[in-house]
Amino acid sequence: MPSRKTPPDADPESASAAAAESAPELIWLRPERAGRGPRPAHSRDSIAAAAVSLADAEGLDAVTMRRIAAELGAGTMSLYNYVPKKEQLLDLMLDRVTGEYRLPAAPSGDWRADLRDLAKQQLAILRRHTWAVTVIRTRPSFGPASLRYTEYFLAALAGVDLPGSRKMEALAMLNGFVCQFVDWEQATRLAAENPQQWHRDLVAYLTTMAMSGEYPHLATALGTDGGTALDPDASFDRFLDRLLTVLVTP
Repeated sequence: MPSRKTPPDADPESASAAAAESAPELIWLRPERAGRGPRPAHSRDSIAAAAVSLADAEGLDAVTMRRIAAELGAGTMSLYNYVPKKEQLLDLMLDRVTGEYRLPAAPSGDWRADLRDLAKQQLAILRRHTWAVTVIRTRPSFGPASLRYTEYFLAALAGVDLPGSRKMEALAMLNGFVCQFVDWEQATRLAAENPQQWHRDLVAYLTTMAMSGEYPHLATALGTDGGTALDPDASFDRFLDRLLTVLVTP
């Protein structure tokens, strides 16, 4: 259950912190602005944009209201009038990057092609915003952009004979697969100063071991694939094709 604690960089004595305690847990249930009064100086979207830029540049831990306020030239506590809680800021950030999907007006009628396109787009988005993997896993959200994505996903599967619950499971499985793949890529990059050289060395090492005769099953598994077996994009395509088959298996 989301925490109701005061945001870590807020002043506990501030009235804004008290307001955060009474705000709805979901930012989508809170009107962005009152019906009357002057036009706000900032918006949720501008705050989310600043937060995404910070996370892209310095990681999720760098995202605080104080840092965002400095980027926007605003007072730190004033931002809590727009986004009362840090958890809600994460919702806005995730929905903003979800808005980077380019969804056609309608599915093509080929559900495999449509879902493959969604997975490829998600891979590109999460490669640009690797911090989003953590948010997806720890705080799933259904903001406006996420709802549009979900509606398109379900429309792509409209002709597939599966109950709605299974289609929602398929959505979760596809998202989980892409997140796990991006995690693996990140771990590989962090494991070596020169990931490309590390990859070449790994291929050479495994090839040598396979040819030694000590690991016949490994040699068979590698077969004639050589280095292509460890190519990230080629691996993603193969895994994705297998997963798409599993998704619609009764």
